[in-house]
Amino acid sequence: MNRVRMSRARPSIVAPSPAAIDLVAGMRFELVPLAGAERVIADLPPGAPVSVTCSPTKGLGPTIELTNRLLDRGHEVVPHFAARMFDGPEHVTEVARWVDHRGIREVFVIAGDATDPLGPYDDSLKLLRALLDRVGGLRRVGVAAYPDGHPLIGDRQRRDALLAKQALLAAAGVEARATTQMCFDAGRVRRWLVSERSAGLIMPVELGIPGVVERARLLTMGLRLGIGASVRFLRKQRSTMSAVLGGYDPTPLITNLAADAESLDITGLHAFTFNAVAATVAWQRGVVDGR
Repeated sequence: MNRVRMSRARPSIVAPSPAAIDLVAGMRFELVPLAGAERVIADLPPGAPVSVTCSPTKGLGPTIELTNRLLDRGHEVVPHFAARMFDGPEHVTEVARWVDHRGIREVFVIAGDATDPLGPYDDSLKLLRALLDRVGGLRRVGVAAYPDGHPLIGDRQRRDALLAKQALLAAAGVEARATTQMCFDAGRVRRWLVSERSAGLIMPVELGIPGVVERARLLTMGLRLGIGASVRFLRKQRSTMSAVLGGYDPTPLITNLAADAESLDITGLHAFTFNAVAATVAWQRGVVDGR
C-alpha cells in the first residue's frame, strides 16, 4: 500500500456534542505496518490505543514487529490476526505464546483478504477456536462487522457468523467487541445496529471511521473495501468533505451517532488512519479541546 499524503486539519463545521467528544478522546488509531513506521509512531499521543493491521501479502511478521515496537513505547496495542495467514496449528501456537509473553490482552481476528489460505483457517471463526485453545491471557477479542455489507458475504451469513463468534467468546469467558467497517452514513449504521441488536447481538460496538485522509485516497480505498453505498453517500456530502483541506471530517457522523451511543452500546471509535496519523491527531485534539 502506498503511503498516504496527509491533509491539514481545519475546524469542523459541526460542533461536537459532549458524548461525541468522549468518544473522540478515547479513539483507537489503526496503523498499517509499512516502511517509515517509526515516524508514524512518533506522531501518536503518548500511550494512545493502537491497532495494527495484517497484510495479505507480507503476512504476520510485520504486524508482530510493529506491535512490539508500539508496546515498547508504552502503547495499548491490538494486533490483527488474519486467519488465512496462519499455515497450521503450530503457527497458531507460536503466535499464542508471543501474545502471552508480551502480555497482550486484546487481539482482533478476521478472515483476511488473501485469496488462498496458507493453512486450514479460511475464516475467522476457525482461527478463533484454535487461538482460544492456546492462549491464556486474553481478556477481549475484536471481530469485524459490516453495516454497509460485504462484497463476498451475504447478510444472513454475516449475521450468523457474528452471533457464532459472540457465543464462542462468551463460552470461553472472553469479552467480545465488534468493530465496524468504515461507514459514512449515520442512518445506515443506526438501522444496522438496531437490526443486529434485535437479532441477538449484545457485544459492544466500536465504530470504524476514517481519519483525516486525502479525499481521493479515501474514496478509492472505500471502493476497494466494499463500502460502495457509503462512498456514494459521502460524495453527496460536500460540506463534510470540504471542512478539512482535501479530506473528510468525521465530526458530524460521530455527533449524529453519539446521541444513541448508550442505547445502542457504542463504546468507542476505531480510526482508519492509513498512517496519516499526524493530521488525525490534530483533528482529535481540536475536537477534544473545543477549537
